[in-house]
Amino acid sequence: MSSVTVPPTLTTPRDDAIKLYKAFKAEVSDQYHLLGLLMHAYQGSWIFASADIVPSFTTFEASTHMDATQRPLIKHEYRAMYSEELVKRLASELKGDTERAVLLWMYDPAERDATVVRQALSGNVIDLRAATELLLAYLTKQRYEGLEVDRMMAEKDAKSLYKAGEKRLGTDEKTFINIFSERSRAHLAVVTTIYRDMYGSLKKAIKSETSANFEFGLLTILRCAQNPAKYFAKVLYKSMKGLGTDDTTLTRVVVTRAEIDMQYIKAEYQKKYRKSLRDAIHSETSGNYKTFLLNLVGH
Repeated sequence: MSSVTVPPTLTTPRDDAIKLYKAFKAEVSDQYHLLGLLMHAYQGSWIFASADIVPSFTTFEASTHMDATQRPLIKHEYRAMYSEELVKRLASELKGDTERAVLLWMYDPAERDATVVRQALSGNVIDLRAATELLLAYLTKQRYEGLEVDRMMAEKDAKSLYKAGEKRLGTDEKTFINIFSERSRAHLAVVTTIYRDMYGSLKKAIKSETSANFEFGLLTILRCAQNPAKYFAKVLYKSMKGLGTDDTTLTRVVVTRAEIDMQYIKAEYQKKYRKSLRDAIHSETSGNYKTFLLNLVGH
């Protein structure tokens, strides 16, 4: 017996803007209802945090893939039709961790990065001169991010880092800043290998020659260059380890990596911690906040 698969009905950003507006104007506007509208087609279907949650909304059907390319269009349509910013309206409708996570997700990637940096600076995370210089250089300098690497240049950089650190008394911070901010991830990965073959561990050298936030910044860049998925898996694990949950970190990583490399992060998390990332989030969060994060993480 054959069956016919009916393709999902496609909608436009205008359709989604109208649905959201109607939801805001409803007599009873609840967070779960709004999340259903915002994510009814993210990854193709709604993923429920628990079996007892039953959708009361037909728009949970896959009809729009509201990814990073769709969200700006929906926000534009909403603003044009109702003379109101969608993000501001969502902020008035949502609460707590759910509000913070959804609003971060709704931003354009550039806006999102700016928001994360502003939050970090307001928390006085970067309080040293060298760390600040590293951050500014990394944000402003142009980098080739392809996979091709000039091995001769990588060898030259490895030697320069050795001369700037382990070989001398004191540390030439400027050399570290220039190389770590101007080189691609692929290039830094090769530099790490060459340094190891010639002098030993570059990570150990950084730990012995630098300190505090400058050390943290250099190691973060290096770890992301070698295996970003492994790095973010560790950050997520630490955010949920022990008593309490660092929801700011958990939200930031899940939201910013959901449409980039979440599948790889989940694989690294499972490999290292013998537990799925979904299970970890399920046990450490609750309510609509949990549902939203699990949707972003996917199956």
